[in-house]
Amino acid sequence: MHEARVSERAESVGSSPAVEDPAVATPQDPTATVVPDDAGDVLLSAARSAIAQTLGATTTHTGTPPAWALGPGASFVTLTKNGQLRGCIGSLAAQRPLLEDVRVNAVAAATWDPRFAPMTPDELPAVAIEVSVLSAPRPLRVSSLREGYAALRPGVDGVILETGACRRATFLPQMWQNLPDPAQFLGRLWLKAGLAPGVWHEGTTLQTYTVRAWHEVLEASREG
Repeated sequence: MHEARVSERAESVGSSPAVEDPAVATPQDPTATVVPDDAGDVLLSAARSAIAQTLGATTTHTGTPPAWALGPGASFVTLTKNGQLRGCIGSLAAQRPLLEDVRVNAVAAATWDPRFAPMTPDELPAVAIEVSVLSAPRPLRVSSLREGYAALRPGVDGVILETGACRRATFLPQMWQNLPDPAQFLGRLWLKAGLAPGVWHEGTTLQTYTVRAWHEVLEASREG
């Protein structure tokens, strides 16, 4: 499940070679960050290399990054091991170059996600990486849960929840795979934010975004 955490730290880390078989996982949106279809070759490689460098594993330096990777972008990096979530942290706003954002969030997902112990070097070969590039969030003009259920696009929209109590939480669009009903989706998001589900709290606002996502296919998965 893509229960994402928003990164609150920003540190630069290293880069390296492309990993395997990226695939576009979700629909495109006209407002999404402009990246080519094969962006996963660069972004997945950068994510894996950044984690490896942080863990003290061997990395391979790559050449000059493409121009699109140096433009501002927001990303989430999701790690899975044996099909189970191993870490997921990202950014909701484009505040630094996309390639740097992916590297920072990859390291955060591997070592800073409070739900998991920091990754060890021995784990890295068994961990699959997914990189999601976010569009700019847009306000969802609703004032009740019922309106929210009707306005959301299952399978397409990521959602950011904020309330007057300064609580914030987000689900990537990939979460629709596990929570296909809008009431389920928002109910779980309310719980994630520490709020009572089924109640439209004072000061509640919703924003939506879309993603383009690429994921690794590890050799063991291919052979299986």
